[in-house]
Amino acid sequence: MTSTTRNASRVTRPDDDESEPSRAGGSTRTDVTPAAPKTAGTSEATGTTEATGPAGTAEAAGPAGADATAEVSAVPRRRLGPLLPARLRRLGRPHLLVELIFSVILYKTYSLTRRAAPEHHEAALHRATDILNIERTLHVNIELTINHALDKVTWLIVGMNYYYATLHFIVTLGVLIWLYARHPASYRSARTALYAATFLALIGFTFFALAPPRLMEGQNFIDTVVTHHTWGSWDSKDVSSLSNQYAAMPSVHIVWSAWSGLTVAALARRTWVRALGILYPFFTFTVILATGNHFLADAVAGAVTLSLGFLIQRLLLGRPAYLYPAPDPLPAGAAAPGPHPARARTGDRADR
Repeated sequence: MTSTTRNASRVTRPDDDESEPSRAGGSTRTDVTPAAPKTAGTSEATGTTEATGPAGTAEAAGPAGADATAEVSAVPRRRLGPLLPARLRRLGRPHLLVELIFSVILYKTYSLTRRAAPEHHEAALHRATDILNIERTLHVNIELTINHALDKVTWLIVGMNYYYATLHFIVTLGVLIWLYARHPASYRSARTALYAATFLALIGFTFFALAPPRLMEGQNFIDTVVTHHTWGSWDSKDVSSLSNQYAAMPSVHIVWSAWSGLTVAALARRTWVRALGILYPFFTFTVILATGNHFLADAVAGAVTLSLGFLIQRLLLGRPAYLYPAPDPLPAGAAAPGPHPARARTGDRADR
């Protein structure tokens, strides 16, 4: 009876071999006491780590497993860019002559699109009709309502006419100069985003000439600049020879004003200046609709174009467009905080 009970309590695993040497020292293992399966732990005999996976039991030495884990965790995350070599990604102010050359290239490119404008007259008007019909289908055709409502306030619409004709260039140029003088570490990146977006807009003018609402016949839009005989009127030969009236899609006014507003909001020190930066694109959006120079779709396309400009900048330079100024120096004896990677290399002076 005793022998039978002892034999019944013995369990032999299918993978056990009566002659298999024990991992501890080569002795023969015959009896195995039933135990719960191990999923992870340390073997009593060898100190190895055992892990049970879906396909079976895998054993790996403790130090080797730790090394593998450390190696996986040390793999760097993928970054956007940079595509340019290091010598073209330097921080600090570029040479002024280089910036002037960039500006001349952009102007020459714009001149080419202006000369091609008369060839797209009919296509531009047809596209304007299509855009307006799509907006009516989506019930977002707000241009005519804004155009007529603000035209009733003479002083306001005249001010908007001058706003449209002047601030578009003045503010953008002023922000570029401010960046160059006060935030040199951010200048190259922010300028690259602006130039990339402008170049994309020029491609849009070339292949998608679009007439503004004020040039459409039979739609009752008011050309506020012509009606109020504001300086910069489109019926002036000087202005019409310098401007592409079919450069509506995307709206460069939105591209430049949004870039200027974001730059000021990101880098200005005073709260009221940052608030003006945020509001500036919204003012511009109202003006371009009120004066009959753009559709809502043009403004949306301008915002998308600027987003692509910032994406191109990130791919080319591999860093954010705006590197924030370093904090003010600490008083003598104060404990300095840990260095911030972006701020440590900017060398910017804070706005005063």
